[in-house]
Amino acid sequence: MPLKKLLYILLFGFSVLGFAQAPELTPLSKISVVTCGPGSELYSTFGHSAIRIEDPSLGINAVYNYGTFDFTTPNFYMKFARGKLDYSLARQNFAYFLKEYEYENRWVKSQELQLTLAQRQSLFNFLETNFLPENRDYKYDFFYNNCATKIWDVLKEVYGDALVFDESYLNELYTHRQLIRQKVKINSWAGFGIDLALGSVIDDVATPKEHMFLPDYILKQLEVAQLNGQSLTARPKVLLEAKDQDQGSSFLVSPELWLIVFLVVILVLTYFDFKNNTRRRWLDFILFFSTGLIGVLILFLWFFTDHSATAGNYNLLWAFPFNLFIAFVVALKKGPNWIAKYAVLLAGLILASGVFWMFGAQEFSPLLLAVWAALIARYLFLFWSYHKPKIA
Repeated sequence: MPLKKLLYILLFGFSVLGFAQAPELTPLSKISVVTCGPGSELYSTFGHSAIRIEDPSLGINAVYNYGTFDFTTPNFYMKFARGKLDYSLARQNFAYFLKEYEYENRWVKSQELQLTLAQRQSLFNFLETNFLPENRDYKYDFFYNNCATKIWDVLKEVYGDALVFDESYLNELYTHRQLIRQKVKINSWAGFGIDLALGSVIDDVATPKEHMFLPDYILKQLEVAQLNGQSLTARPKVLLEAKDQDQGSSFLVSPELWLIVFLVVILVLTYFDFKNNTRRRWLDFILFFSTGLIGVLILFLWFFTDHSATAGNYNLLWAFPFNLFIAFVVALKKGPNWIAKYAVLLAGLILASGVFWMFGAQEFSPLLLAVWAALIARYLFLFWSYHKPKIA
């Protein structure tokens, strides 16, 4: 028996080369779904899900993780930005996996799947086949194909109609944006950036199954799901608790404060320009160039990437891409008179953004109100100033 156990340990340890056939699990084996709490970095804000397989008789204690990618991939950053980066199924020793989350001070919970030995073997075989080099890569999608959605997809693939989804745990259905905001604060730079980058397509109400892109929801679903009429999982077991830490962020570094400062600065400078019949051309250049650049980035994310969540982004209305070029026109001491009409158009587009928001076409970040107010004030000043005979 010791020799057989050692053989299995060596075989499992070097299985990155792939099994011709997965080892036969013993009655002591267990399979569980592991859910990990959020971390402090943006990439870990939403938590994580994985599948753990244990068999002490074979020396197996591994976690199968669909949330990995290869930094050495050619053109990594461009592929990442364009949504063309493949994610992979990885397998690692569970002790190392748990140690990583302990270091990051993140809680870890485990839900043991109530499976027969044959059912455990079927799932193990599937994961081992999926782990083969020719099978392990997949097209990642933040909402529809990530580490959490993969858990249910794998279980459904293995157990078919015997696995029954149960949406009774949901008291309310949320939009995809609302689900994101459950994890990312609106008044944070990450939340502000997400609201700028993601389009109106995420303001639809997510189906019960689509809620499972968040690990918290796959955990809740597994608690009520059934396999062959029986509960799929035992009660969640806490493997690691996060230590209490001060999660409060200083208002001094919040986008709300700095966007209010931005509004005040623009209003003060515009007031003195109006009072003195002058125009700070450098200020207009910065405003036009920055809003135009944001618009170009939004266009890029919408039309030139595979990200499903960046389509239909009406932030283009106020972050008008043509501003990137008009910036060099308003920087001139004597620009063309049509700039006055262009400024009115821009102010109108901002008002249109508000109308789109009001009628539910897209949920904008409330932090944009300060930006919109500043831009409208400056655009109306430009309209006035280009009707003056002289502009300093």
